[in-house]
Amino acid sequence: MTAWFTEARFGLFVHWGLYSLAARHEWVKQREKLSDADYQRYFDHFRADRFDPAQWARDAKAAGMKYAVLTTKHHDGFCLWDSALTDYKSTRTPFGRDVVAEFVAAFRAEGLRVGFYHSLLDWHHPDFTIDGWHPQWDQRDTLDAGRDMDRYVEYLHGQVRELITVHQPDLLWFDFTYDDDHRVRVGKGASDWRAPELVELVRSLSPHTLLNDRLGLPGSEDFATAEEASPDNGPGVPWEACRTLNGSWGYAPGFQEWLDAGQVVRILVDAVSKGGNLLLNVGPDGRGAFEPRARELLAEVGEWTALHSDAIHGAGPAAGLTTPRDTRLTRSGNRLFVHVFGWQAGILVLPGLGDRVRFASFLHDGAEVASSVVDDEGHLPHLRDAGPPGSLVLHLPTRRPNVLVPVIELIMG
Repeated sequence: MTAWFTEARFGLFVHWGLYSLAARHEWVKQREKLSDADYQRYFDHFRADRFDPAQWARDAKAAGMKYAVLTTKHHDGFCLWDSALTDYKSTRTPFGRDVVAEFVAAFRAEGLRVGFYHSLLDWHHPDFTIDGWHPQWDQRDTLDAGRDMDRYVEYLHGQVRELITVHQPDLLWFDFTYDDDHRVRVGKGASDWRAPELVELVRSLSPHTLLNDRLGLPGSEDFATAEEASPDNGPGVPWEACRTLNGSWGYAPGFQEWLDAGQVVRILVDAVSKGGNLLLNVGPDGRGAFEPRARELLAEVGEWTALHSDAIHGAGPAAGLTTPRDTRLTRSGNRLFVHVFGWQAGILVLPGLGDRVRFASFLHDGAEVASSVVDDEGHLPHLRDAGPPGSLVLHLPTRRPNVLVPVIELIMG
């Protein structure tokens, strides 16, 4: 069931909603303790006149992405589809359209799989009990009266049922369960969401839909999520690292901690070499468009993935092999890929591969890379103590290839 996920390796995360008009992070309502009345102006002016999911999908596909995950509802409770259970949705704004339906159609038309991020929290719903992460936590003594968490959970499950029934997504990305420490934060967990019932609901309606690990119910997940980092040791199930492009998930032009394309490629390669995926986030602006810098970055990454797809899609860790310094190894069948992060003209030594490699070449252009084998005394004809006996030695040219990360393909015999 997870085969497509581990084959894909690279996906697009899209955080978009009312907070995109505030342009100060998707947690702006909580961070600034905004009331529903304060936040209403974003709903009233959500016109999204530059929303073009077909362009989003083309940009993602050109970048080498194989799936995409959209925020159907974030913590603020605003829904991007025509839910029958609320009026707090995109079809009731000046925009007046079903974002999720258009997103699904556009991405599937490009051959990409689709997933939904869905928040377990809801800072707008009148029955969601006020906890330590709620914007009105300081007013809980007066505002929490009459709220009924059971009614909210019925709403939560009902909306998941809607999304699953209509769209049959390839994955569901729930967010998030948070501990109750009884001191600083009053939180919610699996029992609050009735997580076992929620899992059973998804499994019964759409058995192929993959579930992530943020319901607070260990053992129920099909894949794990790591945020802004890649684990050195895999969690025992397929996993992905989700990363932002510029320090914020939602549109926030004040955050300018942009990655460059080379960093994105290295993060992607690092994840694949450890058996994981990269889910790279773009936060469209308040009018629904990707920022020019984001589109440029995706295009640069796409130039690299177009030439190096075989080392990413369908590839995985090179178990049992020694990874040279400043490199990463990925493998697909009898093809071993050496991703050279740090370029030093001279030699690159790969222990234990001397008699196992039939041909070495750069993946981007097929040009042969000269190689030799360390003799039984650890020497090469022109170099003593070159490495462990039997090591394969790649002789790197002086000039680094003009690609974001050079990759040397080794055909194993």
